[in-house]
Amino acid sequence: MIVLSEKDIHALLTMDAAIEVVAETMKAVSRGEATLPLRQIMPVGGPNMLGLMPGAMEAPGCFGVKLVCLFPENPQLGYSSHQGAMVLFETRHGAAIAMMNAGRLTAVRTAAASAVATRALARDDSTVLTIVGTGEQAEVHLEAMLAVRPIRTVRIVGRRPERAEAFAALARSHHPDVSIEWGTDVKAAVDGADIVCTVTSASAPVLFGDWVRPGTHLNVVGASVPSKTEIDQDLVVRSALFADYRPSIHAQAGELIGAIEAGRIGEDHVRAEIGEVLSGERPGRTGVEDVTLYRSLGIAAQDLACAHHCYELAKESGIGVDAPLD
Repeated sequence: MIVLSEKDIHALLTMDAAIEVVAETMKAVSRGEATLPLRQIMPVGGPNMLGLMPGAMEAPGCFGVKLVCLFPENPQLGYSSHQGAMVLFETRHGAAIAMMNAGRLTAVRTAAASAVATRALARDDSTVLTIVGTGEQAEVHLEAMLAVRPIRTVRIVGRRPERAEAFAALARSHHPDVSIEWGTDVKAAVDGADIVCTVTSASAPVLFGDWVRPGTHLNVVGASVPSKTEIDQDLVVRSALFADYRPSIHAQAGELIGAIEAGRIGEDHVRAEIGEVLSGERPGRTGVEDVTLYRSLGIAAQDLACAHHCYELAKESGIGVDAPLD
């Protein structure tokens, strides 16, 4: 079994590669070529949670499980909010072939999934990006959005001015050709934005339907359990809504569940899975005035495909530690 550290994943899983891996994976998911039980969540004290995400893929032929801890207060202590391990198995004998750091894997594949949706749904002339949130997902989402659209202006919004300013300074150092602004007012920051990414740990909405102009594309990423919502029901109702995986969005997206229970929309409000759009089975954006919304819950197939990509590259390049199990 190969063991891969966070440093190894940094070297093996580039954003450009992850975007292409996730794009092919989402098409496979929508073709029914993956087994994806819903994520199980267990509280482990205070706001902290342990998530269990098993899954299996037909191609590449593998199965595995991600064990990931969500500790929302970690960034204040200098740690990633997501900690854990991904274990990958081969399908012939059921042997464990790799274990790898799940924090970096999760961060990159999540942002790559948003990039895949943005490439499929956002207007081609999108140049203004707003990121709501200042943590690790904000950093990787900035990289991902720059990879798929000609972004010239980035607006960073955070609850804490010092965090938003620090992230803006870091972003300027990495992307000197892009105008980077920061602030604490979400409404002002989304006014005139072409793409908005919400990557917060908020429990209540931080983005509202009447703030978003026609033609905007939204990646709603931060809330992964039904009790948390980053957007209000009005925004759900007015948006063309796209899912990563229908069973997940109907079971775990609190704002969608609430809007359906309130009778404001039906279950058919989800226009398509993003894999169906990528394969041409369903339409994506139908006009420049559409507000498109990609609701990202994250699915094990994304982790499996990216983990398998890292495993294959690690074998070729000799990266990682060999840990025989027999």
